Amino acid sequence: MTAALTQRKAHLDALAITLLILCCAFWGFQQILIKFAVKEIPPLWQASLRMWGATALLWVWCVARGVPLFQRDGTLRAGVLAGLLFAGEFCFIYLGLMHTSASRLTVFLYTSPFVVAILLPRVVPGEHLRRVQWIGLVIAFSAVAIAFSEGFLHSSPVAGQWRGDLMGLAAGLLWGLTTLTIRATRLTSASAEKTLFYQLAVTALVAPLLSLALGEPWAWDYSGMAWGSVVLQTAVGAFASYLTWMWMLRHYPATQMSTFTFLTPVFALVFGIVLLGEPLTPQLVVALAGVAAGIVLVSRR
Repeated sequence: MTAALTQRKAHLDALAITLLILCCAFWGFQQILIKFAVKEIPPLWQASLRMWGATALLWVWCVARGVPLFQRDGTLRAGVLAGLLFAGEFCFIYLGLMHTSASRLTVFLYTSPFVVAILLPRVVPGEHLRRVQWIGLVIAFSAVAIAFSEGFLHSSPVAGQWRGDLMGLAAGLLWGLTTLTIRATRLTSASAEKTLFYQLAVTALVAPLLSLALGEPWAWDYSGMAWGSVVLQTAVGAFASYLTWMWMLRHYPATQMSTFTFLTPVFALVFGIVLLGEPLTPQLVVALAGVAAGIVLVSRR
């Protein structure tokens, strides 16, 4: 592996920022896709279809490009661990939504950058945040909380809501630990394709088992719109955008990258306004300004 392929950068450049914004934009749009398809396709069965398809696409990609997936390189244990953490994150998200509102769970999920910022510098030198970057991190998270404040204030009481909140926190923790595993183990020297393959393949095994355990009905005769949603989630979401994320984790500081994920829930709200006719609220305007300010501070050199 050449030095050019493994070279790491201390700061986010224009390419990284562009890719991060595009990924976060689609991840926000993906919430609309999932919300649309779940009317026909049960959540974990939908996740299973997506992970199966993405695993197949990634395998074809690797065969075409000659990227070895099954060569022994000492990454198996770390890869399986990353895969289990990744699978657990998605399972907690879907299960949590059965007990709490999407707005509450999303806020708890996006505690992940704090997990990365706190734990990663302890095992990877050079991944620490300066004081001004910590301020930016807090501003960005606070802005997301403001954006979802209506969900906190007006969501109807749900029995056992605290369980869903805890599952949201667990999902955020697992997301952060997945990033930590990738950056602090031998996976950091593995190809982006192999790192992603571990996560997709393990989730493709775990999600259908959980779907069966929950008694979700499996079927194939869905509408063209529902299948179109799954195809986009699979090809762009679970394959292209996650592969891009894995590549960037090998080349850029994970602590700075994680802050950009605060854009995802804000994008989801924007797409909700544009595509679903949801109202533009003062909270959203404040959130957009806060997330932008937080990202500027975290990205400062």
